[in-house]
Amino acid sequence: MKKLYILSLVLSITFSFAQKTNLKKADALFRNFAYADASKAYEEILQNSKNPSAQTLKNAADSYYFISDERNALKWYKKLYEAQGNNLTDIYYLRYIQSLKGVMDYDDADKMTKEYLTKKGDQKEVNRYLAQKKLLDSLSKAKPLYTIKNLDINTSKSDFGATFFQDRIVFTSARDTTKFSEKLYTWNNQPFLNLYLSERNPADGSLFNETLFLPNVMTKYHEATASFDASGKTIYYSTNIVKKNKLVIDESKTNNFQIVKGSIVNNKLENPEKLFFDNDDYSVGHPSLSEDGKWLFFASDMTGGIGETDLYYVKIADDGTMSSPVNLGPKINTLGNEVFPYFRNGKLYFSSDGHYGLGDLDVYESKLLPDGTFSDPVNLGAPINSNKDDFTFIIDSAETYGYVSSNRAGGKGDDDIYSFVKGKPVCNQSISGMAIDKKTRLPLTDVSIMAYNSYTEILGETKTNFEGKYAIEVPCGKTVKMIAAKPNYASDEKTVETTKENGGEIKDVNFELSNYDDLVVKSKGVEKVDVKPIYFDYDKHDITPLAVEELTKVVFIMQKFPNIKIKIESHTDSRGKDSYNLKLSDNRAKSTRDYIVSQGIDASRIESAKGYGESRLINKCKNGVKCTEEEHLLNRRSDFIIIQK
Repeated sequence: MKKLYILSLVLSITFSFAQKTNLKKADALFRNFAYADASKAYEEILQNSKNPSAQTLKNAADSYYFISDERNALKWYKKLYEAQGNNLTDIYYLRYIQSLKGVMDYDDADKMTKEYLTKKGDQKEVNRYLAQKKLLDSLSKAKPLYTIKNLDINTSKSDFGATFFQDRIVFTSARDTTKFSEKLYTWNNQPFLNLYLSERNPADGSLFNETLFLPNVMTKYHEATASFDASGKTIYYSTNIVKKNKLVIDESKTNNFQIVKGSIVNNKLENPEKLFFDNDDYSVGHPSLSEDGKWLFFASDMTGGIGETDLYYVKIADDGTMSSPVNLGPKINTLGNEVFPYFRNGKLYFSSDGHYGLGDLDVYESKLLPDGTFSDPVNLGAPINSNKDDFTFIIDSAETYGYVSSNRAGGKGDDDIYSFVKGKPVCNQSISGMAIDKKTRLPLTDVSIMAYNSYTEILGETKTNFEGKYAIEVPCGKTVKMIAAKPNYASDEKTVETTKENGGEIKDVNFELSNYDDLVVKSKGVEKVDVKPIYFDYDKHDITPLAVEELTKVVFIMQKFPNIKIKIESHTDSRGKDSYNLKLSDNRAKSTRDYIVSQGIDASRIESAKGYGESRLINKCKNGVKCTEEEHLLNRRSDFIIIQK
């Protein structure tokens, strides 16, 4: 759809070609925007030229680029890049990158984009590129929100720009239904554009019974891209600047576009008037009126802009007075073209070839913020967007259906109108964090991160990377149970409450995992749970708070490693009668067993709980031997021996 990028028109100009095309004639065709003919002329010249100038390469590539022939445009942009390297100007980097995307060479396009951004050294642009690429990559992995369909109303010519007109649709077309059939727009050798009115079938979105709209105002030049107020009585539309039925041409033989406002009475235009910011020296077009009639958005290449074509708005007072045009700024506008705005439900939709996208014009969405600015644009992704031009996106107030135009492969003509149905958006949030070893505090790689809902259904799963980091997508507004697990490690769990903010991120949900080897001690081929001595009050076997602290370690390892089975052995020192010590240690063993079971551990996982009194001393402190309290303490112990894991 590059024919309306510049929003300008030139008069038809014809050359009779000799057997061999003259470069001057090719350049004249190019200067007069006759790109369809110019591309053929340059092709013939370059096939026989060994050392073409950079300007000839630019003109040849641009001629193809402006008629959406990316394959041939790319051929000559590559030659230009080989000749100039990273000395390419910004706009030629952009066109080269877009041509690569147009033929779906996305890896090369990304490589050139990074080279260009590195050359510019603009970190904000780098950050925007990375953020938009990340969003678009995530969209490509998700289920598409839109379902699109090519319409029977399309012709072999250019059909685009559907817009709502009460319960009907007005669209723009180059179909040859007027008495000006002999007039061709030399840019692409198609008839000039007119507005058409059609009925809409609400069952399937199809359009039918098209008729010329407002026949009293359709001229022999372009009338396109209309917008209406809620009543359907006021229209804004794009048209050529004409005076006394003749095009107004500047020194470069360019005729610019203007926006005309008028009233609709009995299918006729009355009281047409130019807007105060229309100007013979630049173009304004693609008007889009907000639902309340208080904002008018449009595209223009007026001086002072950011790129080739920028988006602007004016505010409209109750009496119809308009404010001065306001550029939407660098968050929306880029070095390239921002065109075809559409404002509905506080969201601005527009097409751009300057933001990161799938190729050529892509459709983006930006939300109006409370401070009157707009949010960072978000690419709508496939199938709304493709590697070709995608533009004039509109959607109904309930955001369930709409129309978009595209010149993608598989259509009926140059540009086609597609209907779409929009499904309900899936609200997801990202939970991110890292997993570390509890003892060493080092990051753990390949830790499985699982997310469950309250019904223990899996919401998502992933693994930590080499830095121990992870990110996982889960639904909004849920209580999410997170489990981190790794072989030979105790798992860790967290509970996270997600909000209802789509696309939000909950950060720093971190996990600490204990290595099995750090929870046990090994001696002579026997593994035991690593606990300090279990203390009991003198002459008692009741579980004390100090005992609970150590028994918690036993419960922990048995919870985290559900295959573990143990046996409990309790011992006393040699003081006291042997029979008494035997009974006391046995009671203590059984008390520890009962406590562990009370914490939810299955009793079958404890093979035995037995006291051995003073029969298994680990030092010299037997009966009659004088020992210190510390030496006796070593013999008062409980062992939790692992017999299965």
